[in-house]
Amino acid sequence: MKKIVRELHVSRNTVRKILRSDETDFAYERERQPLPRIGAWKAEIERFLVANEGKPSRERLTLIRIYEEVRALGYDGSYDAIRRYAKTWAKNRGAVTAEAYVPLYYAPGEAYQFDWSHEIILVNGVTTTVKVAHVRLCHSRMMFARAYMRESQEMVFDAHDKAFAFFRGTCTRGIYDNMKTAVEAVFVGKERQYNRRFLQMCSHYLVHPVACTPASGWEKGQVENQVGLVRERFFTPRLRVKSLEELNVWLLDKCIAYAKAHRHPEQTERMIWQMFEEERGSLVHYVGPFDGFHCVPASVSKTCTVRFDNNKYSVLSTAVGRPVEVHAYAEKIVIRQDGVNVGEHSRCFGRGETVYDPWHYVPVLARKPGALRNGAPFREWVLPAAMEKVRRRLKSVHDGDRQMVTILGCVPTDGLAAVDAACQEALDHGVCSASVIINILARSRDPAPAATLQTPDALRLTHEPVADCARYDSLRRAS
Repeated sequence: MKKIVRELHVSRNTVRKILRSDETDFAYERERQPLPRIGAWKAEIERFLVANEGKPSRERLTLIRIYEEVRALGYDGSYDAIRRYAKTWAKNRGAVTAEAYVPLYYAPGEAYQFDWSHEIILVNGVTTTVKVAHVRLCHSRMMFARAYMRESQEMVFDAHDKAFAFFRGTCTRGIYDNMKTAVEAVFVGKERQYNRRFLQMCSHYLVHPVACTPASGWEKGQVENQVGLVRERFFTPRLRVKSLEELNVWLLDKCIAYAKAHRHPEQTERMIWQMFEEERGSLVHYVGPFDGFHCVPASVSKTCTVRFDNNKYSVLSTAVGRPVEVHAYAEKIVIRQDGVNVGEHSRCFGRGETVYDPWHYVPVLARKPGALRNGAPFREWVLPAAMEKVRRRLKSVHDGDRQMVTILGCVPTDGLAAVDAACQEALDHGVCSASVIINILARSRDPAPAATLQTPDALRLTHEPVADCARYDSLRRAS
């Protein structure tokens, strides 16, 4: 015992008490709290505290105000005693209410829940963070998940369209958190100011949006649980895919397989997929995709490009010098000017990249044909086979660039297929010239008149012999 006292620096009585009682922890607990000053005023203080709970936060009394009100009634104790009592009262009251829950029930087709999650995968060997949109039908528990590179508004629109197309309908109510792409301002209670474009999407699908209380994830607990389930079952261990398209097809298959293999949590005798097929009859009919783009104004540079999302996209050369609107979709970029499309590209999610369409620069080549050889938009330009052969042959001609530009200028009027066919016909005759190709295109636009029956009287009235006419027609065909 002396050794224990010496090494642990405790009293001998404490060591003796532990050895006799076999207890290792002693703490003083007061059996009765006398509350000499505040005891008589407990009812009044609790009345103020209960009244505070039913008021908005800006109308609640502070503890100082409650102390002043109780003092006006005759309380002669200190403010600190009221503060300690209020803290204990709030803790005990919160512990009682936290243990009670109300089970929720959703009718078929009544509501769905939406949320985002961030997952890490390998795309072509590169570690990438993707944003996964989650949609869950509250009645049948059917889930839908789709991955994107961004969490922007156009991705929200596309996720809803893909989910509703898969469900073959939508619910009458959608439950969301206060994401910035949907909610612009949060007011008292459930009042929200929703984004204009988001409301247009909800009107298109006949959905009434409902936003949760801030920092209250349990109000959409089903989709919150789905986020953890999808992360555990689908994204662990880390996935390796070649593209997002491959990942999204795989995710949809996994959602269907999970629904067919797991039972409904409430109706345990039935599978989730069976409940989902029954709920489909109660869904609002799917009316088709919503034109879900995010519109951003932009200006066109002198190099015929528009900057959006840290990348550049080319537009028609006629759009230079005037403002345009960039309509950003989930998978493409459409650039419009005065209601007319001046550019359309597949969306790029990198940084500092430039996406060219060489046909946007063909009108500029009419003034600067030399740019055809070293212009950045034409560096990896893939033309049809016959046009590419003509281009290679014309490189050895002193005015070959100008001739090729003349041939390319025929595409807007005659079409790419017709110009390629004309180039092939010229190559078949062993000729490679812009004038010959233009002549072939002109003859295809204006075919020769139909042959007429020559009577003897008509032959006598003709100034040229029939043999000369035949020779002329053969020369024309040869040319």
